[in-house]
Amino acid sequence: MSKAKVLVTGIIPEEGLTDLRSAFDVTYDPEKESRDWILANLSDFDGLLLMGTKADRELIDAGKNLKIITTNGVGFDHVDIAYAKEKGIVVSNCPMGVRVPTAEMTFALLLATVRRLAFYDKVVREGHWMDVSEKRYMGMSLQGNTLGIYGMGRIGSEVGRFCQALGMKVIYNDVRRLDHDLEEQLDVTYVDFDTLVKTADVITLHAPALPSTMGIFNGDVFAKMKSTAYIINAARGVLIKEADLVTALKTGEIAGAGLDVFEHEPTVSAELRSLDNVIMSPHAGTGTLEARTAIAQEASNNLISFINEGKAVNQVNA
Repeated sequence: MSKAKVLVTGIIPEEGLTDLRSAFDVTYDPEKESRDWILANLSDFDGLLLMGTKADRELIDAGKNLKIITTNGVGFDHVDIAYAKEKGIVVSNCPMGVRVPTAEMTFALLLATVRRLAFYDKVVREGHWMDVSEKRYMGMSLQGNTLGIYGMGRIGSEVGRFCQALGMKVIYNDVRRLDHDLEEQLDVTYVDFDTLVKTADVITLHAPALPSTMGIFNGDVFAKMKSTAYIINAARGVLIKEADLVTALKTGEIAGAGLDVFEHEPTVSAELRSLDNVIMSPHAGTGTLEARTAIAQEASNNLISFINEGKAVNQVNA
């Protein structure tokens, strides 16, 4: 009996594909797998490990024999999950492999932002110095301040634990409130969105890109935040209206921002790039070999479980 055929797209560490290659006939050649090539050849495959291209209606229609698409990460806004379901295709994601590395990146951005490391680094590299006794050059300590988490899932919970270790109080807002026992276990307090915005000294974003969340952090929200507050986004760029953020940062409505994702990435506005009170990274939240290997292994397990055993693991379009 011939093995099922799986196509892997994007750049995936080979260390994460060992189990997949043992189970299936795997095609992985990132140098030739352009979108046009994928559209022309996708009908040959039973499964798709997707990274670096959109699974829109055109691509889904091209996959005439596809049984499952798994994203190589937790996000699935680049997949038309409703249309895939209509076509009988399971869509899965990888929520566990991204949890700790993305939380680490969020925490790194948070520390770098509130302690103004990008600004300090720039000053020293340019051969200048400053007296940080002057208030205008100071950052903010985390101990005793309040972290507001928007989206209290696996990553948000991990960030909360990191920040609690440095003495922060944690409040959160989510479309679904945690049960009371879990709130007590995590030592977090649920608040409504308006209270989160007005109360938090640092807000970290961990929500998916949905019609209800796109642009939710905008000019009206920045106006409600403390002028000393910071916002950190390593989730999805479209959660923040970039033009409104630029205005808030320039006018001092908020103190600073740490961004790993952007509304129009890979394009980042020149205005945002010119500001000293923002630190940026190129969507690198899972940018370690360990993380990318773990994610590829999780994606491989999604494919193996469904194609060989009929078990849909981490399905997002049930």
